[in-house]
Amino acid sequence: MKKRPPFFLPAAALLICLCSLPSLLGGDGAPSDAPRIVRTKEGARLRVETIVTGLEVPWSIAFSSPRRMLVTERPGRVRVVEDGVLRSAPLATIADVESTGETGLMGLALAPDYASSRLLYLSYAYRGASPRVRVEQYRDEGTRIVRTRTILDGLPAAQFHAGCRLRFGPDGKLYVTTGDATDRALAQKMDSLAGKTLRLNPDGSIPPDNPFPGSPIFSLGHRNSQGLDWQPGSGLQFQTEHGPSGFDGPGGGDEVNIVEAGKNYGWPIIHHRQTRPGLVSPLLEFTPAIAPSGASFARGRALASFAGDFFFAALRGERLVRVRFAPQDPRRVAFVEDLFSGEYGRLREVMSGPDGALYVSTSNRDGRGRVRDRDDRILRISEPE
Repeated sequence: MKKRPPFFLPAAALLICLCSLPSLLGGDGAPSDAPRIVRTKEGARLRVETIVTGLEVPWSIAFSSPRRMLVTERPGRVRVVEDGVLRSAPLATIADVESTGETGLMGLALAPDYASSRLLYLSYAYRGASPRVRVEQYRDEGTRIVRTRTILDGLPAAQFHAGCRLRFGPDGKLYVTTGDATDRALAQKMDSLAGKTLRLNPDGSIPPDNPFPGSPIFSLGHRNSQGLDWQPGSGLQFQTEHGPSGFDGPGGGDEVNIVEAGKNYGWPIIHHRQTRPGLVSPLLEFTPAIAPSGASFARGRALASFAGDFFFAALRGERLVRVRFAPQDPRRVAFVEDLFSGEYGRLREVMSGPDGALYVSTSNRDGRGRVRDRDDRILRISEPE
């Protein structure tokens, strides 16, 4: 898609647009850039606006209410955006976070019964004799969070390929993606939790209907999955995954996969467009590499014309990618297109909000991007009213 010139609104129209934003985006002192319009390949319009600035490598987003957004920052902070304003004081600073390379505070997910339990989950790399990742459960007390239990500990990690996306599925189970910790062989070893998708009960116990009895492993053969969501209607699980980087295989080969119980996604036996009986090849493959990250399906009124489309962020590719599926066939891709390539730099998280808009974070302060004024930021993407 060709890069489009910036979109400018007359001052009066801009004032009307800003005043009509949902409550989450309003409030005195809320950061705001002039909205711009992006057109899709069919001519549909998307409005893109900056709603939060001044973050440091925001990794995950979750909404505890329509007016309160939680954001993890890689150095170890959990931040709160309430009524459109980023609170100056973090909700929490995780003291033992190890933030080097691609590690740090990563995944964030709210329990399915968060409204009553106030439980949330964090994944992060921590300091020790060798890099490791843990997943912990916390209780949200409004002005702080309190750790209640460790869900997983000792997950293999390294400076690169540490995972670790957290999401609760439609079945109420906690899903955890793990990287191969730069040791390719681990992705195929059933006695290692590296290079896997894990499935757990909210208390950390192993569901009896997991595909490998007594094991949290749901799927294997992953290199480094960073995006995870379920397709509305079909319930199929989709993941984005990084392909090899040169030192562990030819560059490129980034993937979008439909991930199903007990299946083997091939790494490192197959990659790119390679096939082999018993191993699953990707639904979509991207060469040269774009480094796909957070992902979400569009759902809700703010993106009604895009319902069921799959959106994912690209770090190296500096773009938001949209995937539309064929009518009546949730496994067949109709087309793929790039949106606002390069304008905002590296993009990391994509989350569907309670209003149905997409919330997308930049990652320009991670040491690999060009830092723009007021980075890092969170963008809100919706259809113009």
